[in-house]
Amino acid sequence: MGVNWQMEVDVVVVGSGAGGMLSALVAAKNHAQVLVVEKDKLWGGTSATSGGGIWIPGSDQAKALGFEDNLDDAFKYVRALSADNVPDENIRAYVENAAPMLRWVTANTGVIYTSQPYPDYHAENPGGSVTGYRTHLPEMFDGTLLGEDLKTQRFPSPAASLFGYLNWTFAETYQLLYRGPGWLTGLAKNMAKYWFDWPLRFTSRKDRRLTLGNALTGGLRVALNEAGVPVWLRTPMQELVTENGRVVGLVVEKDGKTFAIRARKGVVLAAGGFDKNQQMRDANAPLYNKAWASGGVTSNTGDAIRAGEAVGAGTMNMHSAWAAPVFHVPGEDRGRLCTIERALPGCIMVNQKGQRYLNEAASYHVVGQQMARRQREFGDASPSWMVFDHKYRHQFPMGPLLPLVPDWLQSGAVKSILKKGRTIAELAKAMGVDPAALELQITRFNAGAAKGEDAEFHRGEAAYDKMYGDYRHQPNPCLRPLTEGPFYALPIYPGDIGTNGGLRTNAKAQVVDDAGQPIAGLYAVGNNAASAMGESYPGAGVTIGPAMTFGYVAARDMTGAND
Repeated sequence: MGVNWQMEVDVVVVGSGAGGMLSALVAAKNHAQVLVVEKDKLWGGTSATSGGGIWIPGSDQAKALGFEDNLDDAFKYVRALSADNVPDENIRAYVENAAPMLRWVTANTGVIYTSQPYPDYHAENPGGSVTGYRTHLPEMFDGTLLGEDLKTQRFPSPAASLFGYLNWTFAETYQLLYRGPGWLTGLAKNMAKYWFDWPLRFTSRKDRRLTLGNALTGGLRVALNEAGVPVWLRTPMQELVTENGRVVGLVVEKDGKTFAIRARKGVVLAAGGFDKNQQMRDANAPLYNKAWASGGVTSNTGDAIRAGEAVGAGTMNMHSAWAAPVFHVPGEDRGRLCTIERALPGCIMVNQKGQRYLNEAASYHVVGQQMARRQREFGDASPSWMVFDHKYRHQFPMGPLLPLVPDWLQSGAVKSILKKGRTIAELAKAMGVDPAALELQITRFNAGAAKGEDAEFHRGEAAYDKMYGDYRHQPNPCLRPLTEGPFYALPIYPGDIGTNGGLRTNAKAQVVDDAGQPIAGLYAVGNNAASAMGESYPGAGVTIGPAMTFGYVAARDMTGAND
């Protein structure tokens, strides 16, 4: 039966995260007529809520800082960590195209990235970088350039903003964290800029000063606007349309009606994973089966993955996720990623028996995996507890708790999960943990921490551990005894920042069937596609980095830029 096409373009991109928007922009710059459709009322996807980091080996930015990377080393590093079923060609395509992608972004958008001295998460492995410079972060972007589109940009995660509204760079985070010179002046200036932005304050809580993932997605959206690429919000995809085995378009819902769009060159699926689809989690990812514990946005329900399967696409590693420990504040629609807090001195993580069972300072992916596996095997890790003392409470943040905000000023939701005790025994009772067990654990931990040692889990020994520790505290920036009451605890859960299994793709980002044969006209990037990282997390930025890189690759392939 023929389709009554209401619109015809060259390329349709499904999803408005970084991978989707970049793919749309590259296609448009290659003279294609492009349309972006987004199911949600907000644009930016999970990318907008992220730190905006990208993992890029061999970048121009790193070379400018004196770091001469070796792409063979980068390939070797990822290959050893990735799943066996991920083709070498996909990993090689990422490693070889990442730097050209970033070079293109720098030349064609207002998004500016800087290379950071962040060690790889497994830097001691062959090919890993102890010195870092593969992770890149976006510089601040001026949100006034978005005009009215600023109001429909997705807000940053509560964990990536101050007080839930003030955008913050990583450099400013560290300055505030350690009360460095000028921290109070910087805080006051940024708060004043926000509150005195009168025209916007009357209509929106958005901060025009875009940072992290908001800076990345904001810069890409401005470039799309300048290129004349429309972004349709509230336009969910219903199905893909095929002719003679080729994807030739799709049907969406627009203004309550079906709307068929023909795509002459191809469709790019960039709509995120199945983070918030409990049924798909139950069926595919039982280790990470709590949708409410995901940091992904609520619109990530796997629609595009199911649409790909309906036209013959294969799937791969659907059991996998970007694992992470998360705080869950009642009333919030996502888990809050716990990144920095675990590495700072003066805290530990224990299970429901009051026992430590991991290196708290390891990467959030490793910690999230270990928590999930512990819960599956012993049933005592969901929730676990972050336990910290009075000194930590007034020096560092812990999830929703900020050191400058007293306990009595916390919201009712935070108060409902915060446990407190004058002694360890009193805290244990509030947590529902055996007091004797918790006291024994802390006594044992304190004895080693006093010497800067963690004989059991080696916290603070790896390069990555030290990155988030307090450099002012020696001999180990991650260890200090918990001695100063009152003592505190917050529940923490095995969660994720999104699923990372999805549609099978090849090195060109083409969707393929289970036999590896491409489905003509169909591409997938980001968490719609099974990650080239497999079940691993090699370094900060290996979610958005591949999403943007393969978005770049897909657009060039479908528009003939590589011919």
